[in-house]
Amino acid sequence: MPKFLVTFKDESGKSKTTVLDAKDSNDAVSSVQTQGVFVVAIQPLEEAQKNAQSSSKKAAQRNYTHNKAKLQDIVVFARQLATMLEAGVPLLRSLTVILDQLESRELSMVVAEVRSDVEQGMAFSKALDKHPKVFGQFWVSLVEVGEASGTMPRVLKKLTEYAEESVKFQSQLIGALIYPAVLTVIVFLAVLAFALFIGPIFEKVFKNLNMSLPGITIMMMALFKFIQTQFLLIVAAITGMVFAFKAYVKTSVGRWQTEMFLYNLPTVGNIFRLVVVEKFTSQMAILIESGVPILYALEISERLVDNMVCGAVLKDVRNAVREGKLLADALEKSSFFPSISVQMIRVGEETGELSKMLGHVAVFYKGQVEDFMRNISVLIEPVMLVVMGGVIGTMVIAMFLPLLSISTGG
Repeated sequence: MPKFLVTFKDESGKSKTTVLDAKDSNDAVSSVQTQGVFVVAIQPLEEAQKNAQSSSKKAAQRNYTHNKAKLQDIVVFARQLATMLEAGVPLLRSLTVILDQLESRELSMVVAEVRSDVEQGMAFSKALDKHPKVFGQFWVSLVEVGEASGTMPRVLKKLTEYAEESVKFQSQLIGALIYPAVLTVIVFLAVLAFALFIGPIFEKVFKNLNMSLPGITIMMMALFKFIQTQFLLIVAAITGMVFAFKAYVKTSVGRWQTEMFLYNLPTVGNIFRLVVVEKFTSQMAILIESGVPILYALEISERLVDNMVCGAVLKDVRNAVREGKLLADALEKSSFFPSISVQMIRVGEETGELSKMLGHVAVFYKGQVEDFMRNISVLIEPVMLVVMGGVIGTMVIAMFLPLLSISTGG
């Protein structure tokens, strides 16, 4: 007996799909309508699968601006999907339209597979869950809430707003670090240029003139000689240390110790902690406002916070809340969260506005981190310029000092 893919709307107006065995399409429609639902579309399952395969092939043959699925790509996808669903466009039709507009090859292939799964009757959240590298647990959980409550457009809007704020926040943090990084690279390249190219020229000049060199020049020439003769060894050592550190950080012990080291740094450690607190509170605000139970929200946040120390704290907090304690009391006992955040969350619990208060906490600490990064970038610029000028100036003086002594008759 042939199989048919039927798309229908239930009594609450939610679009769903199912696969039925029937003699023909009319028999399939009649079978579904007996359940009191409205049939939107019907087609043979084999034909639906061919269409899905065709969409996947088209996605693979298209020209894309980039390959990887960036966070910005996912934000655009979610924003478009929310708009179309809010306008009453069925999920399958929305995915088909959006699929032709995606600029990321990876995201396009994923959405094509998601569309195929949904077309065959799989829940949208389950289809997304098959692609954890693109759609994490945070997205899957909220989409699942949207499906259950019939508020998919509203949930997707919240997701896009959160993701857009995350992109903006990350850009500001990266932007504050770019200038110091560029100056550091310039200093490093300047030292290499002097050591490998300029230093040997001056060394020949000094030998030809049989000059008596001052101490600073002797030290600098020795440094240049070491870099010239051991250049490959230096590069290998630096590369090895980088890879060794990355491998160490990937271990549970290494990651824990690295995070604890960062937390214990003066000033910077507190900012690192605030970044983690901001991420946790912003995610919790979205989850709770969307209707996710607090225990499940804590479980999701524990996995999503991407911080081993904070994850261990949240595990203890979740256990305490499960035993009946208030969230604020559990957070206060952990000593990880600043007292201001704990008091604001306590007020949110007492007034029944926990999600709003969590959002306020996130905004408050986001502002603190942004102000710190803005101030530190202003302060570090002149410091880096002085360091760069000092390093390059010392090398220049060391090279030209013997020649100046000759010209002055010294």
